[in-house]
Amino acid sequence: MYEEPYRWVEAVGNRRTYLDEQLKHGSPVVAITYDGGVVLATVSKGTPKLYEIYDRIALGGMGHPADLEKLRFSLLEMSHTEGFNRSPSDVTGARLVKYGVAPVIKQAFEEVYKAPFIVKILLAELGQKPAKDALLTINYDGTFEETTGCAVLAVTPAVQKEMTTYIRHETSSSLSLSQAIATALRAWALGDRAQRLANEDKERGDDKETSPSKPAATDAKILSSHLREHVAEKTIECAVLDRNQPGPSKYRALPADELGRLLPADLKAVLAS
Repeated sequence: MYEEPYRWVEAVGNRRTYLDEQLKHGSPVVAITYDGGVVLATVSKGTPKLYEIYDRIALGGMGHPADLEKLRFSLLEMSHTEGFNRSPSDVTGARLVKYGVAPVIKQAFEEVYKAPFIVKILLAELGQKPAKDALLTINYDGTFEETTGCAVLAVTPAVQKEMTTYIRHETSSSLSLSQAIATALRAWALGDRAQRLANEDKERGDDKETSPSKPAATDAKILSSHLREHVAEKTIECAVLDRNQPGPSKYRALPADELGRLLPADLKAVLAS
């Protein structure tokens, strides 16, 4: 009887280890605000990772496609029910996270006799004014965080911090769409590279995390080279919440030709490959 709480804590710890292992090859997701809204970017193997949830809300995810799809459907259902029963203005990212998806993920994580969700989620919300733009990230245990300016999903907190630091160092108070996309893709390359190095260290038996201070890690040429090397047979996904887009829906997925026109020369070669 007295051992039960300790067994539960041990079981939860084992689930963290299991989920970290399942997510170790996941593709990072990046969201950055720019002067016309919010841009989201990632690289996928064919299964989409970026979606529209509601008029001014977008989702990015990493993890198991089936789990991501189940949670996406729940968010769609909740947001449209809220919008119909109340009003579209009542549908907010914070409400969807706090009263919708985060409790569901937390409950699944803590019920040790059921399967947890192998997923991490990022919700981007376009505010009525730029200062009201919101970015929320949800971990596989149901914990969530709200930020402004940028947000990322990555395998470990260390990689996430490295990516966030890079983005904040590279961005000014106002970015154009092309600048935001270039920064987002380089941040993705930075995160993917750090994750690969960390996985290689673990395979060699070295548990030390990749150092965020390595000079080569933030060099534009290194990051562009990493993109060219690792996006072959994959899809660069990029979507925007465009404040200037007419109509209630502000979500727009960027096709390859438009994305190519917006990228700087070194990253255009990535699309060409």
